[in-house]
Amino acid sequence: MLSGRLAVITGATGGIGLETARKFVERGATVLLCSRKLVRAEKAAGEIGSGAIAEQLDITSSDSVRRFVAKVSRKYGGLDVLVNNAGYPFDRKIWYKEFHRVSDDEMRRVANVDFMGTVRISQACIPLMMKRGGAIISISSTPAIAGHTEGAPYTLAKSAIIAMTKHIALEYGRKNIRAFVLALGNIATEATFNSMTPSEREKAANENAMKRWGNPKEIANVIANLASDDFAFATGNTIIVDGGTVLR
Repeated sequence: MLSGRLAVITGATGGIGLETARKFVERGATVLLCSRKLVRAEKAAGEIGSGAIAEQLDITSSDSVRRFVAKVSRKYGGLDVLVNNAGYPFDRKIWYKEFHRVSDDEMRRVANVDFMGTVRISQACIPLMMKRGGAIISISSTPAIAGHTEGAPYTLAKSAIIAMTKHIALEYGRKNIRAFVLALGNIATEATFNSMTPSEREKAANENAMKRWGNPKEIANVIANLASDDFAFATGNTIIVDGGTVLR
């Protein structure tokens, strides 16, 4: 259960973020649904109802992060859970570009969201969590563990998130702050699934042992469990959720 806890979820207006917010509210948490566009956050919060609160947050902007966290501190005095779900959108042009052809600008654009955005909001939220402990749960991908032949900027940024998670776990464990990262396989979010051709979707589904795409609700369940006291003596873990593609 997450009764009485306050959670911040970035990229919360659709897919994994929205389903996670919904699951947290079901389990009794108050959730701040964050998006660069407040109107989208308000729509998502309206779908969930009581317990869901819309907030504007741009994790690529240090000023936006600072203002947001100051507001959370003033209004709530602390924070229990941070879910780093916001990520750079699937861009076919970047994803299918050979590593040696990826430009500095393309690398920076992906890293500024996927890695540095995660770093910015995590750094800012840790002082709020140090007051009463908490959990930071971030999203990575299986290529960050096993490698891949495509999507180099995404793989590099997601690999760095795994390293960040281990660091937070070791440095702040004494403050009762736990950190986890999910290495995800092919999850049927609108942004990813709908951007692929039917043949690409079929190929992706057949990559894992279960021969299907994952559902965002399945990921939300994992995140909610990690945030709860059920995992109170675990930290620093990379949880692979990919239907049996990468086995460790």
